[in-house]
Amino acid sequence: MAADRPSRSAFLAAVALAALLGLAGCGRGGGIEHAPERGDRAVAKVDGQTVWSSDVKREAVAQGLIGEGEPLDVSSDLFRRTLDEVVDQRLLAGEALRRKLDKDPVAQRRLAAARDRVLGDMLVESVVADAVNDNAVRGLYQEQLKLAKRSEEIHARQIVVPTAADGEAVKKLLASGASFEALAMEKSTDAATRFNGGDLGYFTIDVMPEAYDAALKSAKPGQIVGPFAIDGGFAVVKVEDRREEQPITLEAARPQIVRFLTYDQIRDLLEKLRGHAKVQVMIKTDTPSQAIPPADAPKTPPAPATAPSPPAPPAARGAKK
Repeated sequence: MAADRPSRSAFLAAVALAALLGLAGCGRGGGIEHAPERGDRAVAKVDGQTVWSSDVKREAVAQGLIGEGEPLDVSSDLFRRTLDEVVDQRLLAGEALRRKLDKDPVAQRRLAAARDRVLGDMLVESVVADAVNDNAVRGLYQEQLKLAKRSEEIHARQIVVPTAADGEAVKKLLASGASFEALAMEKSTDAATRFNGGDLGYFTIDVMPEAYDAALKSAKPGQIVGPFAIDGGFAVVKVEDRREEQPITLEAARPQIVRFLTYDQIRDLLEKLRGHAKVQVMIKTDTPSQAIPPADAPKTPPAPATAPSPPAPPAARGAKK
């Protein structure tokens, strides 16, 4: 809304924030510049100030063009487009400084708030980098493996036909030696499975409709079951295999474990900081206060109201193959 639109000076100062922070970290002289990160590469200069490849990558991450930790090839079109934007930011920042817009009180408050965000992010990154390591990830993974309850998995194929009579006809063809996969492609009405030979993959009974539970509960590998009524027709099912449910691999579980451990570290850090700080909220809201008591309080405090909901720890239950 127009009422919420910032002043021109505040807008320019905010747009130029990243460049201002970069300018503050280096002099305007022509001395030797050191790469801010290992393996960094100078990719441009704006009025004598170096733009590093890490600056461009950070901008790409901020815009959601790449994920955190993803590579960005300096020869790619995406890198060049993002570099142009970083250069524009530096030019805007330089002009804002020339016009002394950074002296505007509103701009100074916005820059201070942005500085707080940057420093806070750097603290979180530092704490997380120290705590969320490979040993921690493997430890939680092993813990989840011990806690997980594994069910039995069934590997099956199906042919879905309109009527029970059609199902009986399919069973007769199978009994005479016809290929289940070929009949599935020819006769099944289930678009999701017909073109891969009716393959349902491995699954646990609890994720299937009740009709499958009743029909497959005691079926043995190699057995043909049905036809039995399901939504959309009648199913003839061949049980290929039964096995104990396979646990999710460490690498598949790693992203979820990292998110969980990261949240845990941020929550603990905020609890500790709030426990040693004096925070007074000067407004009243309809929502009960979520203030965190001191660290030595007997009860486990809730997460701060601004913190994201914690991701659930990964159950050591495997992706079906």
